[in-house]
This record gives sequence, C-alpha cells and structure tokens, in this order.
Amino acid sequence: MTLSRHTPSAPPAARRWRDRALIAGLLGLVGLGLAGLASATGWRETLAQIARLHLWQIAALLGLSLANYLMRSARWHLLARRLGLPTTLAQDIRHYLGGFAMSVTPGRVGELVRMRWLRRETGWAIERSAPLALMDRAGDLAAMGLILALAVSLAAGGIAGALPVTLLALAAAVVATRPRLLAALVTLAYRALGRFPRLFARARAAARSLARFSHGPTLGLVLTLGLMGWMAEGYAFHLLLGWMGAEIGLWKAIAIFVFATLAGGLTGAPGGLGGAEAAMVALLSLDGVPLEISVPATAVIRLTTLWFAIAIGLATFPLAERASLKAQEQGAEK
Repeated sequence: MTLSRHTPSAPPAARRWRDRALIAGLLGLVGLGLAGLASATGWRETLAQIARLHLWQIAALLGLSLANYLMRSARWHLLARRLGLPTTLAQDIRHYLGGFAMSVTPGRVGELVRMRWLRRETGWAIERSAPLALMDRAGDLAAMGLILALAVSLAAGGIAGALPVTLLALAAAVVATRPRLLAALVTLAYRALGRFPRLFARARAAARSLARFSHGPTLGLVLTLGLMGWMAEGYAFHLLLGWMGAEIGLWKAIAIFVFATLAGGLTGAPGGLGGAEAAMVALLSLDGVPLEISVPATAVIRLTTLWFAIAIGLATFPLAERASLKAQEQGAEK
C-alpha cells in the first residue's frame, strides 16, 4: 500500500460528544418505542406482567447471562494463549468483562479498549493483538448463526427472514477466520476508498496473523464455548416467556432471541439498540404473543442481558484501567 491523502478527523472531544449524543438519541428512541407500546396495551397490564416475576427468577436470568459472559471470557483467554499473549486467566477475564462497558458505542468499536489494556500490560502493539478481537467476534457470529439455523429447523412455523441473517452471520464468521481472504478484502476496501493507508496496512497485518488460530482443537473449543454461552441466554428468554404466560416452545424462543440479537447487531447501532427490541416484539407478536407480554418480556430480557453486561463492564472498567496503568508504570521503571 502507498501513502495517500488524509482526511482531517474530528477532535477527540468532538467525537466523544457525537458518540454520546448518538447513544442518548438511540436510548431515547428505544425508550419512547417501548413506552408507546406499553401505553397502547396499558401501563397497568405491562407493569403487572413485570411484577409477576420473583426475585429468584430475576436472579436466574442474570445467572444465565453471567454464564454466557464467563464462557466467552474463557474463550478470550484461550485465544489469547493461542496468539502467544503472556496474560493470565484473571487478566483476560478482567479485560473481557471491562470491555462490556463500551458495548453501546457505534459498532461496539469501544470494546477495542481491551487492546489498549493489553498494550499497556504486555507491550504488544494493537495490530499484534487485533486478531484476538477479530476471532472473538467471529466466534460469536459462528455460534449464533449455528444456533439460529438449528433453532429454526426445530421450531414449529419457522421465522421469516431468519435464513439471510443466518447466512450473513456465518459468512462473516468464515471471512474473519480466513487470513488470505480477509487480507484481500481489506486491500479491495482500501483501493475503493483510497484513504487511511496506515489503518488499512495495520488491518492487513492483523488479518494475516489470523493464521495462528487455524488449529482444529482450538477452533472446536472456541465454537463450543460460544454455543454454550449463547444457548444459556436463549434458554433464559424461554424461561422468561414461560413465567409470563407465553409458552411458545424452547426452540422458537431461542430462535427469536438469537435472530433479534443478530438483526440488531447487523444494523451497526450501539448494542443493537432499537433494532433488536423491534425485531423481538414483532416476532413475538407474529407468533401470537400479546403486546402486554411481548413488550415487558423484551424489556426484561434486554435489561438482564445487554444492560447487565454493561453494568458488569462499568464495575470492572476502573479495575482494568488501574491495573493496566500500574503495569505500564512498572514497565517504564524497568
């Protein structure tokens, strides 16, 4: 790649305010949408459905979500070891959970803060550790695509639009795990844009380093951990619907949850905000679930999955930041 013209970027402060405004706007729209649906069905009925849940049921939902996060943290550690990073299990769990604090950034790019912590603690440049983030995202896409394909095949009635979403998720996972293919696509993207040569050069180097993960047992374990983690959250949605009086079947509930999560993510909106909620309510309604159940069920499952992850991230973020700064200072003293 050769150097090309650069486009001036917005100052960091301006970018932060822009991202905050976008997130606040999306949250406002989601809140208004859910409030509007709840109002249409009656606030009393909506709140009554939520009030029917016991504390132990909320704890069970949070426990299943936590199981997902811990399994994916273990996957992160496995990938880090395969890449050759000199990190411990505790470090990797701290990095992974802390990154959830940035889940509501556009495209979830804020989660790349994990690369910054790795650079401080290990001295690895971001382009060396970037394949870790690529494989983590590919693992999620592959696991969710397979779960959706299985759930749709076993669920009665199927889900309209599930096939293209499944194929997109699996295709993205395949591309992200093929070093030569991904590097070629990065090159094509650079030639089309003709900008940001340094960024694209780093992206190509990161793509080529994915070859380290072309190891059968590693890929199998990565996929298994992802499947178990996302199945836990899908099962939580099934339990929630049952507790609220909507028995639509295990595989239909899992299919709706995974489809809505993927559809929300494919919009590029922070945390899939708006898209995931709309898809979930719409699919439940198409399956005959009344709004007085589908709206509070959607609100509760998003609170106990996405927002629970963000809460864990916010609690872990300061710990990860302090630990990385301390490691950086100790490294500078040597």
